[in-house]
Amino acid sequence: MLLSVLNRKDKLKFLDLAMHMVSIDGIPTDLEQRLLNMMLAEVGDNIVAEYHFALSKKLPETTNYFKKASKKIKNIVYLNLIKIAMSDDFYNTLEHNFLEEIRETLDISEMKKKQLMRLVYLERDLRERAKRVVCH
Repeated sequence: MLLSVLNRKDKLKFLDLAMHMVSIDGIPTDLEQRLLNMMLAEVGDNIVAEYHFALSKKLPETTNYFKKASKKIKNIVYLNLIKIAMSDDFYNTLEHNFLEEIRETLDISEMKKKQLMRLVYLERDLRERAKRVVCH
């Protein structure tokens, strides 16, 4: 969501964070993998061709990179990480702790976190309502 706003380096660094998010609790679920594929489509083929699909061993360097970013970029990155964490019905402690660490590093307020989480829930609700309308 809104990943096209990011510049080339932001997109590559975001993918590092996204890979950590989907791998934090083990093997990514099918749903997480599908969401990651949608995000890859959103960042663009040129970025996907450039990205090395391996967990970065430089996670602190990646999170510190976004410390200097604008609030808008930080919010987009955090919103998409929340979306990954909430993609399946199992939101565990490892995901929560990772998100909180990122939130604190990026200096995102608790209020902004709640607003971003609400957007993710609204999107999920809309998708579920659309399924019900189309299927019945």
